[in-house]
Amino acid sequence: MSEACRFGIEEEYFLSDAASRGIVRRVSPKFIAAIQGAFPDEVQREMLQSQIEVATPVCESMAEARRSLATLRAGLASIALEHELLLLACGTHPSAVWTRQRATDESRYDRLMRDLQMLGSRNQLCGLHIHVEVEDEDERIRLMGRMLPYLPLLLALSTSSPFWQGQRTGLMGYRLSAYAELPRTGLPELFDDPADYRAYIDTLIAAGAIKDASFIWWALRPSDKHPTLELRIADSCTRLNDTLAIAALYRCLVHHLLRRPKLNTGLTAASRGIAAENVWRAQRYGVHGGLICAQSRTMRTVPELIDELVDQLAEDAAALGCQADLAACRDIVAAGTSADIQLAVFEEARGRSGGPAAGLNAVVDWIASETRIDGVTWLAEASRPMRGAA
Repeated sequence: MSEACRFGIEEEYFLSDAASRGIVRRVSPKFIAAIQGAFPDEVQREMLQSQIEVATPVCESMAEARRSLATLRAGLASIALEHELLLLACGTHPSAVWTRQRATDESRYDRLMRDLQMLGSRNQLCGLHIHVEVEDEDERIRLMGRMLPYLPLLLALSTSSPFWQGQRTGLMGYRLSAYAELPRTGLPELFDDPADYRAYIDTLIAAGAIKDASFIWWALRPSDKHPTLELRIADSCTRLNDTLAIAALYRCLVHHLLRRPKLNTGLTAASRGIAAENVWRAQRYGVHGGLICAQSRTMRTVPELIDELVDQLAEDAAALGCQADLAACRDIVAAGTSADIQLAVFEEARGRSGGPAAGLNAVVDWIASETRIDGVTWLAEASRPMRGAA
């Protein structure tokens, strides 16, 4: 096993008009040139013009990831404001209307839009993707199945999408419901072995259904570009500390499963079905609901499951030097996720002004404020030595 469990983080952001707080339909070429000039290796376009994605370099410590994302958030938010835009880290934009979206003019996205049709325009969603290095390809494929029972907890901690098309959805994490419209999404299948997985991918490619494995968009997948297992179930986290806590938890889980090769082997269709039910419960209730425990056939609360899991992963966190970030998962449970705060901000502003539009605007303002890293904090993070960096 790779003792370092090196990792990288990708965050997707919305671009909102600073005056109206609505989603941007067409992004100025000057803004794109500015962000690509400032961050030529870290920023890329997304399928819709109203979104961008950032990626950290390969990291060996949580301090390195924190420094990279703090720099990216602060820098991009500053450039966005210069172009009268807001940068928003959340799973769904509170008030955006999908019918007003325009696709990014790039060949890959042109092909996707031709294939997906209306579903491509409705893919107005932002996620958090975390890559953890697993050098052996067969091990990455086996770990994909063994990680299934933990995916609902990782989703629950990240929930930041309680609104859709200007409406309260009643869910803490609506993003996955909309994302499920696309093909090859949701939980990965349970494959018999690595050869079975490769046969599936090879058949789709040979038949012309997909170009390569990057068109598999499951909640967890072996990366097609890197020697990593990529977590994709999480909403884009509004608060940087939440992103890093979830990254630490996922990194520790990979390390833990590699140390204990028998854990979660032999999962069945029933196991996958229970995981799918728990994913729904995480979407619906976030950190406030219960998840089904297959071993005891009981409902366990998210707080007690997180508390227990953080304790179980103590040795892994110590080995990876991420004890503080792992412990911050308990802080998310105690303080609530982004979805909890968005709903509280909405209700407070709506009650004060008497209208839902003011409530949605207040939510956008809160998300923008939390996404943006204060300039003083940014400089302090950028100058902090990176423990364990290569």
